[in-house]
Amino acid sequence: MSLSPAFLDELRMRTTLSSVISRHTKLQKAGREWKACCPFHKEKTPSFTVNDEKGFYHCFGCGAHGDAISFLTETRGLPFIDAVKELAENAGMQMPAPDPRARERQEKSASLRDVMEAAANWYVEQLNSPAGAETGAYLDQRGITQETRRAFGLGFAPDARGKLEDALKQFPRDMLIEAGLIAVPDDGRSPYDRFRSRLMFPIRDPRGRVIAFSGRIIGDGKPKYLNSPDTPLFDKGRTIYNFDRASPAARDAKRIIVVEGQMDVIALDQAGFGEAVAPLGTAVTEHQLALLWRIDEAPIFCFDGDAAGQKAAMRAVDRAMPAIRPDRTLTFVQLPAGQDPDDIIRSGGTDMLREQFARPLGLDAFLWRYEARQIDPKSPTARAKLKTRMDALANAIGDPAMRQEFGREFRQRFWDTFGWKKKEVDFVRDAMAATAGRNRLQGLDIYVRAILLGLSRYPAVVKSRADQIQALVIAEPLLARWRDLLVGAAFERPDLDEDMIETILANAELESAEKRHSWRDLGFSFFYRKTETDVAIRDLEAAIETIARSQELDQNLEAVRANLEQAADSEDFEGVWNRESERRKQLMAEKQRLHDELESLGEAAA
Repeated sequence: MSLSPAFLDELRMRTTLSSVISRHTKLQKAGREWKACCPFHKEKTPSFTVNDEKGFYHCFGCGAHGDAISFLTETRGLPFIDAVKELAENAGMQMPAPDPRARERQEKSASLRDVMEAAANWYVEQLNSPAGAETGAYLDQRGITQETRRAFGLGFAPDARGKLEDALKQFPRDMLIEAGLIAVPDDGRSPYDRFRSRLMFPIRDPRGRVIAFSGRIIGDGKPKYLNSPDTPLFDKGRTIYNFDRASPAARDAKRIIVVEGQMDVIALDQAGFGEAVAPLGTAVTEHQLALLWRIDEAPIFCFDGDAAGQKAAMRAVDRAMPAIRPDRTLTFVQLPAGQDPDDIIRSGGTDMLREQFARPLGLDAFLWRYEARQIDPKSPTARAKLKTRMDALANAIGDPAMRQEFGREFRQRFWDTFGWKKKEVDFVRDAMAATAGRNRLQGLDIYVRAILLGLSRYPAVVKSRADQIQALVIAEPLLARWRDLLVGAAFERPDLDEDMIETILANAELESAEKRHSWRDLGFSFFYRKTETDVAIRDLEAAIETIARSQELDQNLEAVRANLEQAADSEDFEGVWNRESERRKQLMAEKQRLHDELESLGEAAA
């Protein structure tokens, strides 16, 4: 359907943006605007603003920006036209008439939806009738309450070949066939009800309309679960079970949980985890991943603890890897072997699940744990296969920065696990603990620590670059103390050499360079005695300049952020936003270039 700019402008003018957003996110009045914690990323301090006069929302934290239409498409996964229809209905506006062919398709879809809704109601009636007694007893045994059955629209398909067609005789047979409710045998026999003797789970689109069914066999029979075939309403690879109900709950919980089956979703929902969804019996597809990422940048996969469940999780990973980015990843909860979420909840493990959902495994940790468990760690051939497999997984990531970081992490995990004897590992880790632990350093502090090691080996550089070194902003107290010792020693002892530095550090109860140089990401040329002195000093000076410039960029980025916040009430907000956003983009690009230069220096001798 083609919509004119005039229609869309009128729709935006008639829509109060805050009333749309407040259905999903709690808003607080802030002068002429509203504010909230951003629904698009996790934060504790509100940086998300809504301006009804200008008709847009904006987040100063993640940069999310848009109007009422984009809010519905991003938060609920609605197609553009469906978002417009919903807003138009609320605003009392008539949608423009589509062209005849589009109207025909729309009327056909609408009539099929009528069929599906009627079928859903009939299945519910059957569950509540004597014919559904066995299925009702099964739900009782699984602890599924009447309230939950109504919320999910659970029903029952009786064991009869033509009862559904008789019940829905107001619809022609061809329509029931097209909706996937009746199957036509290849041998020419009469059509029959596709679902028979099954517990019925309605499958809904993002707007909550029934578009298909999934049926679980009651008693003996195969397959255990049977889904509707693809129809004009239903594409299994593009649909997620319970997405319509889970989306608003996921916004509140700041997460979405992916489980294997419908019963797991229902059990979690009944236990208070309304943000649970499930694929429909197949491996998670790229389209389903895209829907999940609209809700949460790190969906939690909680598949069964058996081998089949872990393989299903790995199939999802394989689909996801090309699309992994810093703002698009996966996390995992690993259940005990042989158990699914429903088993754990029924055995009283709800609190354990809550703790696990609060601290899921990152993608890198999950991949390492899964792959490392597949090999004999004593076999050099098996270890070589593991290393090759981990390299392949990292290389499957499309985003260059993520590909590089995952490769680095996998190499480090391999080294930590197989590259050291336990005694040596304990020795180095004990040394690290003595100075508050290298592992807790973040961002530029990691590189600051690296150049301090280089300066400890080449103290002549301390004096030649004293101004730059003294001006570095160092948040970690031990690193700042180390820097001050070096600068002070360089001016007090003109004959300062590496041995003197080691003595000074030892007297100050700081680590020696020899203990430090072998840990984690340290791969700069100036860490290695084999490096020629002029090369080491050149790289060390380049690292100092790069870090100093990076810190200067951080100050500039902070100024940009402040300008954007101050411009929130400005009449020329759009102009300021565009100008400052472009400046921020340029600064971030230069910061990334500097980061790449540092990494290049750090890998030169690795």
